[in-house]
Amino acid sequence: MPKRITPLSDTKVRTIKPAEKPQKLFDGGGLFLLVTPTGGKLWRLKYRFGGTEKLLAIGSYPQISLAEARQRRDQASASIASGIDPSDTKKAQKAADTQETETFEVIAREWHTKFSPTWADSHANKIIRRLELYAFPWLGSRPIRSITAPDLLTILRRIEARGALDTAHRTQQTCGQVFRYAIATGRADRDPSGDLRGAIPPAAGKHMATITDPKEIAGLLRSIESYRGSIVTRCALQLAPLVFVRPGELRHAEWSEFDLDAAEWRIPAEKMKAGALHIVPLSRQALDVLREIQPLTGHGRYVFPSPRTDARPMSSNAILSALRRMGYAKEEMSGHGFRSMASTLLNEQGWNRDAIERQLAHSERDSVRAAYNYAEFLPERKKMMQAWADYLDGLKAGARVIPIRATG
Repeated sequence: MPKRITPLSDTKVRTIKPAEKPQKLFDGGGLFLLVTPTGGKLWRLKYRFGGTEKLLAIGSYPQISLAEARQRRDQASASIASGIDPSDTKKAQKAADTQETETFEVIAREWHTKFSPTWADSHANKIIRRLELYAFPWLGSRPIRSITAPDLLTILRRIEARGALDTAHRTQQTCGQVFRYAIATGRADRDPSGDLRGAIPPAAGKHMATITDPKEIAGLLRSIESYRGSIVTRCALQLAPLVFVRPGELRHAEWSEFDLDAAEWRIPAEKMKAGALHIVPLSRQALDVLREIQPLTGHGRYVFPSPRTDARPMSSNAILSALRRMGYAKEEMSGHGFRSMASTLLNEQGWNRDAIERQLAHSERDSVRAAYNYAEFLPERKKMMQAWADYLDGLKAGARVIPIRATG
């Protein structure tokens, strides 16, 4: 039976004395503190990549605290799980730091730092993660002026070979934004991504899987009603079609954002893709779902917390996994599909298209306009959201539903 590792403590790390021989104090997950005979305290991470055991130097104590060393260990583990050797990432970062400041990675991170405050956190994280996974390992240390269209195509072909065409197109788009920023700041002459138009096949029908047939929607709603998994997941599934926000907005919902008496959910600007406050009118049915789960999770921060800790929201895979357990394949229904479902049918039912778009919180081209228009069409949206919930109730009950349409 393997020896159990007792995690280190701040006191242990601070007070350990040097010995005649080097000492290794393990913390777990491959992280250990190497105490040298001369008194040095060095953080090291032992890990395996491609079947080979490797060692990553994290830094020295006290410059790197125990908490920070653990954070870097977790970041390295995430990279390994994504197929990236953290040693390669470190080399690329070091090259970007020590070489000229006009490398692709240096400029890309500068661009991200400048513009990400205007984005939703989830969007900002996706952008930098995409660059870290698909661009920096190969282009990061290169002077941006030296990168050609064939260089960029090589990394896109690598993504294409995995069948991830949408990711390839998004990576090309993000790289193009970096190149255009470099041109604007006088550090590049042209954007090679523009030369690759048509070089990557289009992503086939990149619409999120959804259900729009009323009979099939009725079956889905009844399946949700009888879901036998976690009550938190079931309530999230019940609320999803009633509010049709983005999956990330739903799972990050916080009790402080809800006013049940006013029947409103106000999602802060920093959580929204458009970067503006978003108001979700709550139907009677949505309020019923929230009041059902409130005794269970209302004492904490998140409406739908992780089953492991109240300090984090539910997993991004929770809704998808539940749909799969109910028998819905990935090409049939997705967490994002509740938005497409509502958009399609509300438009068919004759509701004001602008009111629907505002309720879907689609990105506003003018960020100033978006910041002030969060309450636009609100009376009509309140009426629409209640009518939509009543319509879904009728479908679930098996009745022949004639939707309530907006009146002029």
